[in-house]
Amino acid sequence: MTETPIDPNGPEIVTEGTGWFEQLGDQAELDVTFTGFAENRSDAVRELGLRMAAAEPALELPGLIVRNRRFWVHDEWQTDRVIGCRAGEDLALTLTDPTGLERALSAIVGAEPTAVHGPRWILADPAVAQREAQRRAVGDARQRAEGYAEALGGRLGALRRLSDAPTHGGAVALAARDSMGGPDVRELGLEPEPVRVTARCTISWTLVT
Repeated sequence: MTETPIDPNGPEIVTEGTGWFEQLGDQAELDVTFTGFAENRSDAVRELGLRMAAAEPALELPGLIVRNRRFWVHDEWQTDRVIGCRAGEDLALTLTDPTGLERALSAIVGAEPTAVHGPRWILADPAVAQREAQRRAVGDARQRAEGYAEALGGRLGALRRLSDAPTHGGAVALAARDSMGGPDVRELGLEPEPVRVTARCTISWTLVT
């Protein structure tokens, strides 16, 4: 039986594939804001400085990295009049050791910030998870393409093109209160959570009939 020669300009099948892989996060990100309020800007900044000085021991814990600091100051309004000034500093933090999250969070909250958001779990090195997600995306695309080829009475030939599509879209036990005097956060359930890495691809295959 003689097969039809593969024509590089012949019919093709184009499919999209999606794959994902989950892995427990091994780093945590926190967003923290400290503010100071006073009648004027100078006093508001001075009050903020006192709060930041009190927070420094918490920010210097092992494994805690301050990625970014953003300072701001503005008038505080009530209805249609200025009632004072507020100064603030937004901190973007990364905790490289998830076993230290409870102690770090307890210390930070104990420093009386205006707001704390997190943790957001991330992967220090997402390469392994990314490769597995890509492998699954290619498998998904191939499975779809094989189904179309069979429906057309043929089979898949050589891969012609592959393009990457954009994707949108974790202790040591603590005492009830640690030595830094922060609140007990053990009951908040802040355990490492799975981080999902997703890959999408578009693949063109030769259709052999």
